Amino acid sequence: MLAAERREHLLDLLARTGKIVAKDVATDLGISEDSVRRDLRDLAAEGLCQRVYGGALPVSPAVVDYDARRAVAPDGKRKVASMAAGLVRPGGSVILDGGTTALAVARALPKDLACTVITHSPTIATVLIDHPRAELFLLGGRVFKHSAVTCGATAVEAAQNVSAELCLLGVTGVHPEAGLTTADADEAAMKRALSARAADTYILASSEKVGTASQYRVLPWEKVTGLITDTDSHDAVIGQLKALGVDVLVAN
Repeated sequence: MLAAERREHLLDLLARTGKIVAKDVATDLGISEDSVRRDLRDLAAEGLCQRVYGGALPVSPAVVDYDARRAVAPDGKRKVASMAAGLVRPGGSVILDGGTTALAVARALPKDLACTVITHSPTIATVLIDHPRAELFLLGGRVFKHSAVTCGATAVEAAQNVSAELCLLGVTGVHPEAGLTTADADEAAMKRALSARAADTYILASSEKVGTASQYRVLPWEKVTGLITDTDSHDAVIGQLKALGVDVLVAN
């Protein structure tokens, strides 16, 4: 099989099954695992897959820059945000992550809601300035411009001094095997720090993120309370997550 044919085979396999196992492909095609790995490296360099131990997974489309992400799945994000905002009870406290879905959550919060919002996102803080009954805490630190949030040692230390009932956390990848992932190591560490300071953590994930993976793990499934998504409840990946015991809230 020519290199171009192997490439098309790998991309087709990824689209149909949601993963590539290098040793299985090598056996099926009668080639070495090293050849498969080289093909996967080339595909990953083009942004067409996310390499993981033993093979590859679909790459998340949510790793583009902040402005570009605003145009990705806006309807899905609004559905997820509406359901997530409903989890913030009057008089309650919430740690609200950064990113475009979390920004949609901030916009979905009723303006007369009395609550406490803790965030490391300057853009979310700006949205909530005109919510007169919302107590607002902005965690400082180095600004990670890709996601318009603070992260790094200073921000993680600030996060360790707050607590809340609820954390609404965004990720770029949601996968049964890879768990919850994002594309930056410091941002992943900050998300873990935020989640650790809340009684319950719900993951915000519009459908384009489900079944995909990024480079850095944020949390394993056992560390979260549930997933909020607009993905069809009959989707195969959603079925796998439910089989793992994940509480999936489908936003319509």
